Amino acid sequence: MRTPIVTALLLAAALGGCAGAQEQPAGPERLTVQVAGTLPHDPAAFTEGLEFDGDTLYESTGLAGKSTLTAGPAGGPPRTTVTLPSPMFGEGVTVLGPTLWQLTWQDGVAIERDAATLAERRRVPFQGEGWGLCHQADGRLVMSNGSSRLTFRDPETFAVTGSVDVGRDQLNELECVGGDVYANVWHTDTVLRIEAATGRITGTIDAGQLRAKANVTGAEDVLNGIAAVPGTGDFLLTGKQWPVTFRVRFVPAQP
Repeated sequence: MRTPIVTALLLAAALGGCAGAQEQPAGPERLTVQVAGTLPHDPAAFTEGLEFDGDTLYESTGLAGKSTLTAGPAGGPPRTTVTLPSPMFGEGVTVLGPTLWQLTWQDGVAIERDAATLAERRRVPFQGEGWGLCHQADGRLVMSNGSSRLTFRDPETFAVTGSVDVGRDQLNELECVGGDVYANVWHTDTVLRIEAATGRITGTIDAGQLRAKANVTGAEDVLNGIAAVPGTGDFLLTGKQWPVTFRVRFVPAQP
């Protein structure tokens, strides 16, 4: 009687193992970019943050002594421009109604501004470096610092409210869309789609074709700058000191 019992137990274990394997989450979806159009971009702009609010595109640029924040139509001359005091180095930016938050890199402060005028309201200190910034539908801020961690912050006080680890470092410029965060990976042509609640990478987007189309070759002229186009499934992608911004859609990569 032992042989049938052992066989049954082994079969049950095997079936249980198969069921467990089926419950594992799928790996990241492989995507690429489909270019729908192009817009001119200031080739002197060392892009660190890019975000739409309505039909206004906000862009934060870096480099000590050259950092700016602009607001205006996509591809057109900015309506408003402010320059950060030297030696501040501008980083990510996000807009929540009348309030705009702008990060600095190693200056240890986030700048709260009036979204309409870009006038500075106050500076809030924070620990570590500032890289990318976006906000979710509930207003919660999501921030990167070049590591593998996304930090959540209160939109009023800028206080830390939580964090998730993504498992891949060099997370740079961010864009929040629904429950996802899209993140440029510094010094690569990759954009990650991340489930904000868990930090799980659900999509890997290869945007390598854009660098060649932009005809840039400098070591620091890297992909950085992602903004969801309101009311569409499209995104604007650009890079540091790129002469062009691409309007793209993320589509499945060919096997």
